[in-house]
Order: sequence, then structure tokens, then C-alpha cells
Amino acid sequence: MSKIVVGLSGGVDSSTAAAVLHHQGYEVLGLTLWLMKGKGQCCSEGMVDAAAICEQLGISHHVVDTRDLFQAEIIDYLVSGYESGVTPLPCSQCNRTVKFAPMLEYAREKWGCDRIATGHYARIRYDETTGRYQLLRAIDLNKDQSYFLYDLTQELLAGSVFPLGEVTKEETRRIAAQYNLRTADKPESQDLCLVESHGSMQTFLDKYISPKEGEIVDISGKVLGKHQGVHHYTIGQRKGLGVSAPDPLYVMKLDAVMNQVVVGSREEVTQPDCTVGRMNWVSIAEPVVPFRTHARVRYRTPPVPVNVLPLGDGRVKLVFDEPQFGITPGQAAVLYDGDRLLGGGIIERFGDRN
Repeated sequence: MSKIVVGLSGGVDSSTAAAVLHHQGYEVLGLTLWLMKGKGQCCSEGMVDAAAICEQLGISHHVVDTRDLFQAEIIDYLVSGYESGVTPLPCSQCNRTVKFAPMLEYAREKWGCDRIATGHYARIRYDETTGRYQLLRAIDLNKDQSYFLYDLTQELLAGSVFPLGEVTKEETRRIAAQYNLRTADKPESQDLCLVESHGSMQTFLDKYISPKEGEIVDISGKVLGKHQGVHHYTIGQRKGLGVSAPDPLYVMKLDAVMNQVVVGSREEVTQPDCTVGRMNWVSIAEPVVPFRTHARVRYRTPPVPVNVLPLGDGRVKLVFDEPQFGITPGQAAVLYDGDRLLGGGIIERFGDRN
């Protein structure tokens, strides 16, 4: 019987992944990572549900205390980013450094097991021609989570299984109900675990970053209002600026050095290109010549046509066919060729106007 470790958060997706593999005949071991104290589906409530699911399935449940790792890799990373005027994307970093890599290492050292599974909506395929593992979008494009998995290495993809990649969210709940899982009707988490735990991202950040009054200015430098910290804002934000103007204004730039929030029109917040660093090439080897494909610069936006220009230093420049609104440093730009995720990285800067 094949042995596999399943990461259990206590939600319906990971519970169903474990149940599916268990009923397929795998020896399933449930593993829950203790990320932080407080409420939230990945913490106290989630651990209770994960333990109950394991008891129901008749499999062992193990909890690993990763709070220090989560603090160093995610919380400190977020706080540092927001202090410097960028809007970090914690999920992709968390998947690689806090979840997948430690889980696979733990599975190997503790149980001699070389595969882990999660409830993510994505697919993995091995390409014999290139000798690479490819990451594909899920069948259910509305739930596809490949965007947050772009940073997984070939080693991690080789050791990972996504049982839900071929089913829709509705089918997942039907399977969960079929197996009488207690999480079958559990509401889906709508926020980051940190937001769930603290109530809002602002509340979380205010715990670590002290208020610092500064100016809200337009592109010419005219003072329009005051703010209590650049970490309360993000590129493209319109609501909550506290300034009045004849036309709608959006956050265009966060200047941590000058402690200024720069606002402008929608056109001024729309950029023709961006530079992306920390590239991780997944389904293809690192390119050395320009090529065309599609890019997603936000999770909820569709991939758009783009020219990719390798810069030779682990970075690329993306030139969009049509300028994109609200490109945000610290967020991920992920490249797709149809369902294949080619690679992705962190947006460093955008356009020539910043």
C-alpha cells in the first residue's frame, strides 16, 4: 500500500482530498501545521476539524508546530514589505517555504514517505520530452489556485499530489457529502488566514507598524490630505483615501522614503509594462530570448497577452499589449500558455512614470 501525507487545514477541500486518497487505498497520514495562535480555519478551529476528519477516516493525525517558521517567513516578510511601500503576496511564499517544503521534508524524515497531497485546485503533469514537471490550471477555472503555486520547485512538484485538480468545487462538496465528512457544508474561507485571525489586514499591520503621519499628494506634488501610514494603502485603491477631487482618484505610488501616498487618475495608474524579479520557471526552462505568452498580475484578473523580455539576471520585463491597471510591486506576475503555468515572480517596479 502506498503511503502519502495529506496536509489538513480543517476545510472541505483538504478533508475531501484525504478521503479520496484513503478510499483509493492509500495509507494516508494527516498532517496539520500550527501556523499561529488565534481563530481562523488554519489554526485552532481548523486543527479540531482536521483531527475529527482523521478520526472519522480512521487515519492518524499529526500536528507540527511551525509558528516560528511562519513568523519569520510570512509575518516578518509582510511587515517588512508594507513598511517599504510594497504590497507583499504572502500565499505563494507560504506555500513554498512554510507548507510544501517543510511538509515534504517531515514526511521523508518521519515516515520515509516521498509524497504529500493537499486540497489545492491545480494539476501536475510530467513532460517526458523536457524532463520537467509542469503545473497546470485546475479544471475548475473559477477555483484554480495555480497562481499561488508558481513558486514551487521541480522537487516539490515531483513530490506533490493534487487530488482535486480534475474536479469542480461543487463536485468536491458532493464527494464530501457522499463520505459524510463533517466539513462537507463548512463555509469557505474568504480571506487570508492573517485577516481571519486579526479581523482585517489593517488591524494586523497596526499591531506591528506604528502610525506615521504623512501627506497624500497628486502627481505634481500638490498636497491633498494626510495619512497615518503608507502601509494602510495599496496601488489602485480608490476607497478610503479621505480626499476630495472633481474626478475619481486612485493610489498610484507608495513612497516610504518620503512617507507619501501619491494619487492620480485611472489613466495615470494604468501602466504599459513592469519588471519582475525572483522568477521561478516551472513548466519550461529559463528562456534566453523574448517570447509572447499571457500574464496574470492579479489572482482575480484573466491572463492578458504580453511580450516577455528576459533581462539575463533572473528578472524579466513584461510589455503588455494593452496597459494594465493597478500593477502592484510585491504582488506576483504569473505567466501562462493556455493551461500551462510557465513561471512567475514578484513585481518589482512598473512603467517609466514611477
